[in-house]
Amino acid sequence: MKYERSSALFEEAKKYIPGGVNSPVRAFKSVGGTPIFVKSAKGAYLHDEDGNSYVEYINSWGPAILGHTHPEVLEAIKLQAEKGFSFGTPTELESEMAKFIIDNVPNVDQIRMVSSGTEACMSAIRVARGFTKREKIIKFEGCYHGHSDSFLIKAGSGAATFGTPSSAGVTQGTAKDTLNAKYNDIEDVVELFAKNEGEIAAVIIEPVAGNMGCVLPENNFLQKLRKLCTENGAVLIFDEVMTGFRLAFGGAQEMYGVDADMVTYGKIIGGGLPVGAFGGKQEIMDCLAPNGDVYQAGTLSGNPLAMRAGLSTLQLIKKDENFYKNLEKNTETLDFEIAKILNEKDIVHRINRKGSMMSIFFHTNAVSNFDEAAKANHPLFNNFFHHCLRNGVYLPPSGYESWFISQDIKEIEIEKTLEVVKKFEYSNK
Repeated sequence: MKYERSSALFEEAKKYIPGGVNSPVRAFKSVGGTPIFVKSAKGAYLHDEDGNSYVEYINSWGPAILGHTHPEVLEAIKLQAEKGFSFGTPTELESEMAKFIIDNVPNVDQIRMVSSGTEACMSAIRVARGFTKREKIIKFEGCYHGHSDSFLIKAGSGAATFGTPSSAGVTQGTAKDTLNAKYNDIEDVVELFAKNEGEIAAVIIEPVAGNMGCVLPENNFLQKLRKLCTENGAVLIFDEVMTGFRLAFGGAQEMYGVDADMVTYGKIIGGGLPVGAFGGKQEIMDCLAPNGDVYQAGTLSGNPLAMRAGLSTLQLIKKDENFYKNLEKNTETLDFEIAKILNEKDIVHRINRKGSMMSIFFHTNAVSNFDEAAKANHPLFNNFFHHCLRNGVYLPPSGYESWFISQDIKEIEIEKTLEVVKKFEYSNK
């Protein structure tokens, strides 16, 4: 494949945009090379500025669960756009969206819309602190909850890709209130609660991590967290920006049978448009202004285009009783067949999968936390990524990211992907 146009556009972008990108992982720094510039997308495919097409497994990092530019969602956006792009006033559509989520998600009594997952998680932490009158939070190494200062302490995703577990510009005062625990290590959490008795406002976690690659909770880890938070009066926050409406209609709460006190959303609930949301139990959400003294606001919160795109997406999913079953079946096929090919090639690897999320780690051991993810053979992943890219399969450009499968990844796309994997050559020696 040729990338002359993308290369030229990247050089041009670097003149005006820091690093040439508006989100760091897009720069391909982790895998090397020049990022492709996408011109359009349809169904299961991306089309770049050089005329190349790719079966793709990012789907806008999760939102395009129906595939790109789904015709019914597109039509809903067009109809809404004719009525107006943004009002800065209440609309009936916001209530319709909120009611739909509350009716279909466990343990959410009220919900507030924002414009990004970062904003949702930042606001949830502020509300938890206001509710408990405490300042410290516990997060997990490798989990990424957006780029708010409180979360950029041993974060995953782009921060892990660049080898910077913390960000410059985060103050020591902020850092001291963020306590890090190891994912899937309940004793680590127990110790933090013991050392900070009566000081911890909240525990926030990706119930299935997607920002150190796809990493699953083990040994009833989420259930044990629920118990610890209850015993210590801390708010349990599930960051379901990735997992919400992807793993199941009720997200990870439904899948694992764990009741969170607060939940954050993004991605799918906007149908591909910028969106976020945070919700939870009535007594906690009552702390928010204008009812309470925890302030949060946003000009584009509840934006009508995002609400209409998200609601249309969620209604289409809800209407198909086999939606998640079919999505998981196709992801399972990818998992099984890719593993089979790599085993035949004697390429050491592990594949983690839950629902329609999965990751390949080129690692001899199981991967259940950030340390183990970091020890994977990332140079080998980079080779694998570029091999796939050259052959028309677009993977996340980092070994620390999850794949997201859409409903448009069907037999023909799976077969094409497997044919590409079959051509991959690498020696472990």
